[in-house]
Amino acid sequence: MALLDARTWESKIYIDGWVAGSGGTRDVIAPANGEKLGRIGIANGDDVRRATTRAASAQVQWAAKKPEERAAVLRKAGALWEEHAEELHVWIMKETGAIPAKAALETHIAAGECFDASALPSHTQGDVLATNEERWSFARRRPAGVVTVIAPFNFPLILAIRSVAPALALGNAVILKPDPRTGVSGGVALVRIFEEAGLPAGVLQLLQGGADVGEASITAPEVRVVSFTGSTAAGRRIGEIGGRHLKRTHLELGGNNALIILPGADLAKAASAGAFGSFLHQGQICMTTGRHLVHESLHDSYVTAMATKAEHLPIGDPASGTVAIGPLIDSGQLARVDSIVKDTVAAGARLAAGGTFEDLFYKPTVLADVQTTHRAWSEEIFGPVAPILAYSSIEEAIEIARDVEYGLTLGILGEVGQAMRIADAVPSGIVHINGQTVSDEANAPFGGVAASGTGSRFGGSAANIEAFTETQWLTMRPEIAPYPF
Repeated sequence: MALLDARTWESKIYIDGWVAGSGGTRDVIAPANGEKLGRIGIANGDDVRRATTRAASAQVQWAAKKPEERAAVLRKAGALWEEHAEELHVWIMKETGAIPAKAALETHIAAGECFDASALPSHTQGDVLATNEERWSFARRRPAGVVTVIAPFNFPLILAIRSVAPALALGNAVILKPDPRTGVSGGVALVRIFEEAGLPAGVLQLLQGGADVGEASITAPEVRVVSFTGSTAAGRRIGEIGGRHLKRTHLELGGNNALIILPGADLAKAASAGAFGSFLHQGQICMTTGRHLVHESLHDSYVTAMATKAEHLPIGDPASGTVAIGPLIDSGQLARVDSIVKDTVAAGARLAAGGTFEDLFYKPTVLADVQTTHRAWSEEIFGPVAPILAYSSIEEAIEIARDVEYGLTLGILGEVGQAMRIADAVPSGIVHINGQTVSDEANAPFGGVAASGTGSRFGGSAANIEAFTETQWLTMRPEIAPYPF
């Protein structure tokens, strides 16, 4: 039987097994052609309470497992992502509108996240501390308990597994709430993989649903840590809810990322990097290149090169053949992208390419003569749009790059000495010199500053251990200490 055989999960959520959700069901729709792919179950508050109570009980037993036993489950999960990759690619392409290369990237990174996480159970668990008392003193890491993971639609597998895998490896139980628009590749797939990998019942629960389910999975008393990836607006609400309920909340949020083209940069390579950064997965990536700062000596040629690339990128249903651009996720997102482009052109920008759409397919768009006050420059678009602005000096480029509320990722193309100056001067969680803004590796710390989130909370042993464990101070004496009372 296939890993994602609908007979297993159709119209169901996962609480200690596949059961009907109390909130009804929701159709899974392919944005490329409107095809109904299946139907997921929807949870409600009662389901959340059942799931979190059961997860808290299962977590105690899971944390007590030998490190090698937890590691074995993670290694098996990594192998299963590779074994079932082709089946999963079909779902990711259809459900998210992804081109084949993007689908393959998701399963590749999912496997890597599990393989990397499999080393966490045997990682150093703390430190021996100096003490002035006649005792031993330790700071040791303990599992946080129950972790809620809320993941978005754009890279549903990667953006869920990067929290789920390390949280499980470190001895936590997980409540997973994916975006219901991508509930199979971002939810069902993870549960099925870990079922097959031998994860004990109750340790991973799947609760599909809307904002009400998300809020209930944050406020549940059993939940200690919340890991959220999504928009800055939603992140602010989640951070507020978490703060009121004293939950440790990790927020990886939006970005309006700059790609700076330095004087003397290779124009052809720069345009290729810029097109990839802005148009990959229709620009629906938090790391998308949202602002192109180009030195005035290269500006006109760069606009021409970007427009040429935009006009020649094939558009269509990713499942039907080799295309570079698929559909946006839904009509709401398309309307937002189109309104930003239209408002920016009306404000004086020049449409160098694109700016039109058919169904959910928005043509790769290049905007020239953009000003910093234009919507396409100041807002996160989350669509295949490349706004371009000229600068005259490195100091001006730094000033423009800094003038935004976000701080997720920054790309700088050209001479390394100048790039180093810019990297030191522009606040950003991630900087790529001679690389565009979109990049991710399982072992690299990932996260943004300012309106892009609460810092590096994903990737690498240090960030993952910090995110999903608590520090406990522990002392030991050979006998009961004397006290003056």
